[in-house]
Amino acid sequence: MPKDITRDKNREKRPISKTRRQYILKLIGRIAIFIGCIYLCIQSPQSFEILNGYEFFHSFSVLHILWVIWMLDMFLQIVPVKNKIALGSQKLFANRFRPIREKINYKALRDYVVTTTKAAYKIFILWTLLIVAIGILYHNNIIDKTGIFMITVFFYVCDLICVLIWCPFRLIMKNKCCTTCRIFNWDHLMMFTPFISVGGFYATSLVVMAILAWLVWELCVMLYPERFWEKTNLSLKCSECTDKLCTQYCQKLR
Repeated sequence: MPKDITRDKNREKRPISKTRRQYILKLIGRIAIFIGCIYLCIQSPQSFEILNGYEFFHSFSVLHILWVIWMLDMFLQIVPVKNKIALGSQKLFANRFRPIREKINYKALRDYVVTTTKAAYKIFILWTLLIVAIGILYHNNIIDKTGIFMITVFFYVCDLICVLIWCPFRLIMKNKCCTTCRIFNWDHLMMFTPFISVGGFYATSLVVMAILAWLVWELCVMLYPERFWEKTNLSLKCSECTDKLCTQYCQKLR
């Protein structure tokens, strides 16, 4: 039997990892949340009054539950958690860093950081333009606060589509997988930036927390760049990967 055919069959037989299985369940859950929010838009529009000013503290809405979930997700990105969160999200911390045995090539490391950071901020600029466009639509009353909320929940779903199915940002970043991705923890910043136009405690608190998570990530990239490159962090190598949170792109490299 030709080697290519055997390799393809072995790839097909590879079991889904525990982490990938969890992410698939999370994606299903996020889709259910998106559908639930559409239902609220139609059947219970008053639920979105929580977005107004300090209405967050005056009445209960099911959207409070979603706020807690989002806040907890971001909190888990800024504290070291072992064996519960994907390595791609936690690689900034010392407890997920496994240094290589040989001497680090700091010039190569610097070149890697510079290259990936330039690519990352191309995405930052493109995303900023998108958020500005959404803000213009909002301030011209083409979409309202509920519309902004639904865009945010849509981004919430798209986040895991990028991880599990196909990621458009990979076209710019050129990374082989999410585990090695330079912008893995940018997800909440990108998710909640549409809320900048909305104001009110609900939206502002999520934006502030997202910025905090982003700043922690970016500071660690500057202070501990060796944790973010597979040639200096053994945990990021395919052969050492425990998450196996691969798409078809990475599968071809394994």
